[in-house]
Amino acid sequence: MKGTVFCFGELLLRMSPVLDRAWIQSNTMPVYIGGAELNVATALARWNIPTRYSTALPDNYLSKEIRDEVQSKNIDTSAFYFSGSRVGVYYLPQGIDMKNAGVIYDRAHSSFAELKPGMIDWDTILKDVTWFHMSAISPALNENVVAVCKEGAAAASAKGITVSIDLNYRAKLWQYGKKPVEVMPGLAQYCDVIMGNIWAANSLLGIPVDPEIHINGKKEDFLQHAIKTSEAIQQQYPKCKVVANTFRFDHGDGGILYYASLYTGDKLYSTTELIANKIVDKVGSGDCFMAGLIYGLYHQQEPQQVIDVAGRAAFGKLMEKGDTTSQDMETIIAQLSKHS
Repeated sequence: MKGTVFCFGELLLRMSPVLDRAWIQSNTMPVYIGGAELNVATALARWNIPTRYSTALPDNYLSKEIRDEVQSKNIDTSAFYFSGSRVGVYYLPQGIDMKNAGVIYDRAHSSFAELKPGMIDWDTILKDVTWFHMSAISPALNENVVAVCKEGAAAASAKGITVSIDLNYRAKLWQYGKKPVEVMPGLAQYCDVIMGNIWAANSLLGIPVDPEIHINGKKEDFLQHAIKTSEAIQQQYPKCKVVANTFRFDHGDGGILYYASLYTGDKLYSTTELIANKIVDKVGSGDCFMAGLIYGLYHQQEPQQVIDVAGRAAFGKLMEKGDTTSQDMETIIAQLSKHS
């Protein structure tokens, strides 16, 4: 496959306070530029895939600095849309031990949240694009953004562009009176590649999930469930040819047990179990997996290689600070070979 990978979603500023009032006493708070789709675009650009990213930001000097920073990562920013009055923000402390501190979103009335159908010229910004990626983060904002996402996905699909979606479920965002299962099927119908996990597929698409599988479930049980979930998705959405599921569980004192699966051509492929006894930052691991998935499929690699690389990329991101990965593909493949 040649051409540009196009990622569409809200750019977010992540405020990462050090807790126990340290951020107040030091008068500092680390800021990371992120957002699910930008994290994917950043990884792909680092791995030398032509990448274009589209978001909406207010027309001010801060946005120009953000755009220049994104552009410095070899990402095409020509599809940035300048409107509205604010950049979306979320607050999340660093690392694994967050002392029950959950994510706090401050995204109401952001430039992206105020997008409406007809504002974006899809014919222009999809020029030379062969892959369109979005996530379930965006349609969680409001009905207008749902319509914009659907507009973009439909335009891409009509042009024969591969469409992918990450079923990342954020319960705190779905606050505008619509349940995810009332919204997401309308977007999934355009998708060739669907990534998530068996629980997200249930919450967002209504795909059945065994409510007790986590009690005594072993890897074999979860992988069998992944087959059932994948088959149900493909039956419900005939355009979908590839379904990926990730599994991430707490392990020991602050560690992670991780593996992933890929279902395509009526066959399941899975990674080995990866164990980290200590992690640095959970944020962006799923986005890194999605980027690895796109990377392998873009290069038309064998399914086992696709899932192995995507899984190893996601696992490596757990050892990095911030929202985006700095891993290069050579390191990921070397780690994969070493583990094997």
